[in-house]
Amino acid sequence: METRPYGSWPSPIGADLAAAHDGQPEYVGYVGVEAWWTEPRPEEGGRRALVRRRPDGREESVLPAPWNVRSRVIEYGGRPWAAAERPEGPLLVFVDFTDQRLYVYEPDAPGAEPRPLTPLSPVGGGLRWADPSLHLDRGEVWCVLEEFTGDGPADVRRVIAAVPLDGSAAQDRAAVRELSDDRHRFVTGPRPSPDGTRAAWLAWDHPRMPWDGTEILLADVAADGTFGDAVPVAGGPEESVPQVEWAADGRLLFASDRSGWWNLYRAGPDGRGATPLCPRDEEFAGPLWKIGVRWFAPLDSGLIAVVHGAGATSLGVLDPETGEVVDTAGPWTEWAPTVAVHDTRVLGVAAGPRSAGEVVELDTGTGHARVIGAAHDDPVDPAYYPEPQIRTFTGPDGRDIHAHVYPPRHPGHVAPANELPPYVVWAHGGPTGRAPLVLDLEIAYFTSRGIGVAEVNYGGSTGHGREYRNRLREQWGVVDVEDCAAVALALADEGTADRDRLAIRGGSAGGWTAAASLTSTDVYACGTIIYPVLDLAGWVSGGTHDFESQYLESLIGPLADVPGRYEERSPLEHADRITAPFLLLQGLDDVICPPAQCERFLARMQGRRVPHAYIAFEGEGHGFRRADTMIRALESELSLYAQVFGLDVPGIPLLELTK
Repeated sequence: METRPYGSWPSPIGADLAAAHDGQPEYVGYVGVEAWWTEPRPEEGGRRALVRRRPDGREESVLPAPWNVRSRVIEYGGRPWAAAERPEGPLLVFVDFTDQRLYVYEPDAPGAEPRPLTPLSPVGGGLRWADPSLHLDRGEVWCVLEEFTGDGPADVRRVIAAVPLDGSAAQDRAAVRELSDDRHRFVTGPRPSPDGTRAAWLAWDHPRMPWDGTEILLADVAADGTFGDAVPVAGGPEESVPQVEWAADGRLLFASDRSGWWNLYRAGPDGRGATPLCPRDEEFAGPLWKIGVRWFAPLDSGLIAVVHGAGATSLGVLDPETGEVVDTAGPWTEWAPTVAVHDTRVLGVAAGPRSAGEVVELDTGTGHARVIGAAHDDPVDPAYYPEPQIRTFTGPDGRDIHAHVYPPRHPGHVAPANELPPYVVWAHGGPTGRAPLVLDLEIAYFTSRGIGVAEVNYGGSTGHGREYRNRLREQWGVVDVEDCAAVALALADEGTADRDRLAIRGGSAGGWTAAASLTSTDVYACGTIIYPVLDLAGWVSGGTHDFESQYLESLIGPLADVPGRYEERSPLEHADRITAPFLLLQGLDDVICPPAQCERFLARMQGRRVPHAYIAFEGEGHGFRRADTMIRALESELSLYAQVFGLDVPGIPLLELTK
């Protein structure tokens, strides 16, 4: 072992390696016996490829570049594809990111090319589609239609629509058949009952977010495919239902947090008489950030494949008659909210502390689970990976704070005995979200060099029940900031971290927490702020997209009632309090947290002589997806810490800090 100061350890995990392994598979499904899924391609401009696994085990792209299978509905997107097996080969319907049109494609037909099914619209953000389901007997695809009616972010309507597969709607919007009315601000795609006589979907309205309260709507489906009047059968303003499906016997299955936890319920075909299937103080679902995500899927046998757990998650098989859950064996600690079933097989995406996201198939007949796609392949010796610690800290008022701590780790280097390591506190986005317990090469990029990382699942995070989630109601910028600071100081007090070398970083809502921490505490020596919310008043008054435009009603409070609170907590209004160096990273195409906020914030910093850097990336939106962007962002962040913490980090470009 060689002794060198923390932060100066040489590491084979470069920013290029971390960027190449960013992201994971998503939106799995079966097409006949084949497993299909989308996966990221950072090296191809950040596109999402649709991949299929052939019966002989080969993986191949269904569509060549530059096709990008990704929806922009509610900006965070949703399930962008559906396919059906036919004797002549699969029929695929997908959304292309570039123009957001629906396309139909026969991938096994010689010489076939994708054909558009929907028209373009010159109004606002145009026409967008998500959560499609194919109905070959009707010659239609049913999906969510998001239609902009003006140029403003709130000039939008959403309905369930049927698009003809013959292409007649490609030039004529009138050929799209609307199945629901637009009295609800948000809807998910319809789930038809096994006999086709009913359809169920979710709906909610401003100012609620889907984790606050949603409703299940149920409608009769006539022989001609029209929907009858939609009737609410479950959910409400204070009950979140993030998923609804039909069992093979025609009964309704849904997840609800009416008990304080997202548990599974079963109701009659009319949606009435719901009973819990496995009442536990743990989650069987999560926040509905994307349209069409799935935490459970019913099998033909009557069993239900479920993603569940508190904090770390498992894939299990639930017997609804006994309430027993049998979990899948394996090294995975996190299962993504995407599950599909075929016969006795279950398909999902799983990861663990030593493996990134993989496509995993469970055979419920044998109980055996195996990786069948996007298999993790260690790009370096796993000895360079961090060993996470699941910790619970005590915060203000004695409240629990859940966190994952990643100490520095290197197979060939240690630090001097009298030195404590620098630590970076990571605040996750959302804020209604959480940090998963998985291998992240961005974390390993720092820990393998001797910089510790602490991911904080601050109050408001998911995975710990509604009460924990509600801690952030009207307390954003308070509870999250306090919890992150409490973890940082606890690590310093116990001798794990160097008190003088603490930093904070986060993106989106995590960027807000990082910025708010720098303006309201003296805990951190520096910070990295990534595509953040900085100006509350500006964000709520037309400064963001429709989905989150009234999110602050619950996070901060109604603007009409507490206008002073918006000014009091905005980092923009307190830029004069920042004394610590910081790095600000922003995508210029971001419509969720637009770059104008950063520009106003930087204008307030002029003349204050606080070292800082601002890097704006063309072609990037909310969340960086291009390899070159991620490389520059990560190297710039490391350079910031090197300069502030006094680290000797060779081989990275110097980040120029202006004053």
